[in-house]
Amino acid sequence: MHGAAELTAEADLSALNSFGVRASAAWLARAGTEAQLLDALDRAAQWQLPVQVLGGGSNVLIVDDLDALVLLPQLRGIEWLGAAGNRTHVRAAAGENWHAFVAATLAAGAFGLENLALIPGHVGAAPIQNIGAYGVELAQFVVAVEAIDQRSGLACRIEARDCGFAYRDSLFKRPEGAHLLITAVEFALHSTPELVLGYAGVNEELYARGVDHPTPQAIFDAVVAIRQRKLPDPAVLGNAGSFFKNPWVPRQTAEDLKQRYPELPVYPANPGASKLAAGWLIDACGWRGHREGDAGVHQQHALVLVNHGHARGADILRLAQRIQADVEARFGVELEIEPRLLGMQ
Repeated sequence: MHGAAELTAEADLSALNSFGVRASAAWLARAGTEAQLLDALDRAAQWQLPVQVLGGGSNVLIVDDLDALVLLPQLRGIEWLGAAGNRTHVRAAAGENWHAFVAATLAAGAFGLENLALIPGHVGAAPIQNIGAYGVELAQFVVAVEAIDQRSGLACRIEARDCGFAYRDSLFKRPEGAHLLITAVEFALHSTPELVLGYAGVNEELYARGVDHPTPQAIFDAVVAIRQRKLPDPAVLGNAGSFFKNPWVPRQTAEDLKQRYPELPVYPANPGASKLAAGWLIDACGWRGHREGDAGVHQQHALVLVNHGHARGADILRLAQRIQADVEARFGVELEIEPRLLGMQ
């Protein structure tokens, strides 16, 4: 049936998460249309199973087997909606590959997302995390998020102002937005380039490449090179990129820590708060390169936890919790896990 989702019982999820951890789901549903999404939701309701949306699997840690229907939305399509003022509007379906979408926007002469190149995952996951990199956040360009309300089965449109965007956070990541299944995102991109070059590393990379007059494409290429150099390829070494958020602390706390640890990177946040570099805190506690069985911390980047081959999600979570406890004991700073945790009892 055209409206029926593709279903697999007792499905292996190891190839569907970037950590590559072994886990299974009671049912796996692949849905390439909204009708198939609704069919999968109906079946989950009939079987009295919770629904877990997996998407590209690039920002999750599956801690244990899932007694759930795991839904893979595979909606595709990019629609150019025209220009308004100095902005070009484009709608991308949730199943579009994020990096490929960014490349497509540049090719079409729509700018602003170039600093977010090579972030893994799908378009539908980007608002959940309010992805950001090198001085740019997704929220700057979102017009609205389209979704299906799992409680009613009805389509809805959430304007950007109602998405609750914050640092690596949004309405869709919180319990009050858990019923919203993202189907597409509308963006308003710059019609003429407005380059963001202030973040550490980008200017240095452009200089090393001999770029005197940067373009959005040059920034895109520089960001790709930086990310490829700094972060392990999940196809080679299982990981979900940065595992902890950079913590925000009161400005006075940051100043006190800076007095004790002059090398600690501190960045301005909102008024009265500062942002600390989580990777530096972890590295200072001696965790970089640490390994417990096949769960480990990357040798080049202390913020990245990795699966050296056969670690289970619970192994990686235990390591993460030990790191959190150590950083809090030494610096009095709580680290928050960035990926979604699935299968927690």
